[in-house]
Amino acid sequence: MSSTLIASNRGPVSFILSDDGALTMRRGGGGLVSGLSEVARGDDHLWVCAALTDGDRSAVRLAPEGRIDRAGYDTGPVRMLDIAPAVFHRAYNAVANSTLWFVSHLLYNTPFAPTFDTRFHREWESYREYNGAFALALAEEAAHGAKVMIQDYHLTLAPAMLRVDRPDLRVAHFSHTPWAPPEYFSLLPDGIAAEILQGVLGADHAGFLTDRWAAAFMDCCEAVLDARVDRAAKTVEFEGRLTRIGVHALGVDGDALVARAFEPDVESHMLAIKEQVGDRRLIVRIDRTELSKNIVRGMLAYREFLAEHPEWHGKVVHLAFAYPSRHDLPEYREYTAAVQRCAKEIEDEYATDDWDPLILNMQDDYPRSLAAYRMADVLLVNPIRDGMNLVAKEGPILSPRCVLVLSREAGAAAELGPDSLLVNPYDVSGTAAALHEGLVMPDKERAERCTRLRRAATALPPERWFADQLAALT
Repeated sequence: MSSTLIASNRGPVSFILSDDGALTMRRGGGGLVSGLSEVARGDDHLWVCAALTDGDRSAVRLAPEGRIDRAGYDTGPVRMLDIAPAVFHRAYNAVANSTLWFVSHLLYNTPFAPTFDTRFHREWESYREYNGAFALALAEEAAHGAKVMIQDYHLTLAPAMLRVDRPDLRVAHFSHTPWAPPEYFSLLPDGIAAEILQGVLGADHAGFLTDRWAAAFMDCCEAVLDARVDRAAKTVEFEGRLTRIGVHALGVDGDALVARAFEPDVESHMLAIKEQVGDRRLIVRIDRTELSKNIVRGMLAYREFLAEHPEWHGKVVHLAFAYPSRHDLPEYREYTAAVQRCAKEIEDEYATDDWDPLILNMQDDYPRSLAAYRMADVLLVNPIRDGMNLVAKEGPILSPRCVLVLSREAGAAAELGPDSLLVNPYDVSGTAAALHEGLVMPDKERAERCTRLRRAATALPPERWFADQLAALT
């Protein structure tokens, strides 16, 4: 039995199944996993996650009760849940990623979507079943009085479900996304909107990345549930239970990031980029091709910058790393194609025999991303809406001359805004002007801003972020 448990959709390890049936373990991907892996290594910790692939399911079936203990990675014990693929698909793709993600990031094209029909309600049943599988596993694994840290929008119902069977546990839920204001959250069917809020309120502590997202959650509790909300004390009381609301702005382990960024594979990528771009200034962006990341408008802003400032032709390169994301959803495939079309249009309009104004790379390569950070003169982070955005924090840690052009709709703007060039993510002309301001900013000012950005970005590294939430459960 474990005294501290973490629950998340994606776990700290994953498995690849080869044609001959052999299994290869690798470290899990994603920002949440990266942030939590460093703090969940102790023997008294257990990480409960879903089996995402055929390789994961094969590994689970070979392991006693799905328990995968370390096995070559210093992650601490892991329990993977072999949820039926059809149930997982409906819960993960149809509900979590195609509905809850769209609501929290305000992404719907509302004349056409959403449509909550009989099919959706069947999908919602799978989301309930998926959350129930996690609640059952946590109830089985937790020692008496254990602390349980449930992560993100995939598992909004699990806290209340767990509370039914194990009222002795101290439960926290943390939202890594924004939270929608009541008028947008209420796009959801009334019963489902209430069920989500009641699910999170099953926790003793509900955590958010910024005051803004915490306030939106409390507003929803008041508007949808008629719960008693004390905004000064940051508490929500509903049906006799009190849930405390916390704000924990996840930061970066600066020392670990710097150490990784100076390893030989990163150095070789720096040489390759230098060979490709020469001594030109670099505008860098590093994102997944996720709808909320606003890559197309960022490229349109760069195109407008080139149109307005011909003096920069041949002297600047936009290095855009846009890594694949959720290609099993049609909206994401279409968006990826739009990113590629926009990049090609810029190349066709401005490229010369000795100058590529924009270099788009869509193959995920972490060492190459670190190299790009180190070389960035301007880092463009312009999401439509983002829970935090760690890219905005990593760039200034690795480049001492980096000017951060940052969307005011990113959670990171709450901490980094004063030393960034803040932009409205929908304002292409304003973003173009900010790119130019970043390029011409005097060296002294950019260095001073970067020093303050680094200090803010490392103020709450993952270990302290996690410890603060555990302390809030005491």
